[in-house]
Amino acid sequence: MLAVLVGGCNKDEKNYMSPLASAGSPLDNSLAIAAANSSNSTKTSKPGSKTLAVVNLGVAGNFAILSKSGITDVYKSSVTGDIGTSPITGAAIHLTCAEVSGIIYTADATGPLPCRVVNASRLTTAVLNMQTAYTDAAGRSNPDYLNLGAGNIGGKTLTAGLYKFTSNVVIPTNVTISGTSTDVWIFQIAGTLNMSSAVKITLKGGAQAKNIFWQTSGNVTLGTTSHFEGSILCQTAINMQTGASINGRMLAQTAVTLQMSTVVKPQ
Repeated sequence: MLAVLVGGCNKDEKNYMSPLASAGSPLDNSLAIAAANSSNSTKTSKPGSKTLAVVNLGVAGNFAILSKSGITDVYKSSVTGDIGTSPITGAAIHLTCAEVSGIIYTADATGPLPCRVVNASRLTTAVLNMQTAYTDAAGRSNPDYLNLGAGNIGGKTLTAGLYKFTSNVVIPTNVTISGTSTDVWIFQIAGTLNMSSAVKITLKGGAQAKNIFWQTSGNVTLGTTSHFEGSILCQTAINMQTGASINGRMLAQTAVTLQMSTVVKPQ
């Protein structure tokens, strides 16, 4: 009877006892269970699992394109969302009214007619917010990924998290950004960002462009007919080559260049 009872207890213990536990004392079992729980916790704390706050764009978030030194264009491009330049004159905006579904803000009475709206104070605030957002994104610490793919992220599926690159980043083949509607991605790039022609970024699993931020110190180039997702916070210039498109924002501290390009500000 004693053997049966012992056997029954051991059978029941299989429902909760860690595989690491021995059939020894209760203390041994408790230590084994604690070790197993610790191991499970470590497994779930994988890169991208921590909560990452979005980058607050402030007033700059209302713009599809915001530039400090001008927006050039090869006709015909299509922009959905507000655009603006400051402190440079509105004459540095080469887009026509027909190419923009939104408001064209200028710092003075020059710029595309008859649609341009002069609002220097709004533009000043937006530019300051853009620079603050850039500093915020660049200053995020403890990256989940450091120099992933040695800067070549082509062909990869990117889950939520903070990505840090200490040099240039290239996207020679298609990329998937996968996550939920509340996940956040921040890419810190110390060099340039170059996307090859016809390459596309695809969102999967509910990931949203409004939660994706690309902070780049060097120039950004989106190749011919390529498609990009997310907001670009660039310290220098953003260049869209012929037929390139972006579901996101282009917030440049120098110039933005469009060539029959499509820009849609995410909702």
